[in-house]
Amino acid sequence: MTPPRLNRRLSLERPVRTPDGAGGFAPGWQPVGTVWAEIRPRSGREADGAPGALSLQACRIVMPAAPVGSPRRPAPDHRFREGPRVFVVLAVTEMDPGGRYLICEAREEVIA
Repeated sequence: MTPPRLNRRLSLERPVRTPDGAGGFAPGWQPVGTVWAEIRPRSGREADGAPGALSLQACRIVMPAAPVGSPRRPAPDHRFREGPRVFVVLAVTEMDPGGRYLICEAREEVIA
């Protein structure tokens, strides 16, 4: 197995609900930390979205492992951010039997 090239600095964010002052909640994002990772592009497609056409790019994000239950371990409701780019985490699993790296199946959505 070739070790991943951890050459991308990504911010990991988790969803939060903030009171909106009218009895409800507004969705938002809270930074959890920064990780060095490798982004491996996969297939892409176009889809219809609320603001118009969306370009959906599937990718694999490989990063150093974090134990189950750790706030630094991504979960399917989290996302990665690299500047204006956002990668929604869909699934997380260990890359190797030793558990040194995690694979995060993710999707980048861009308004086309």
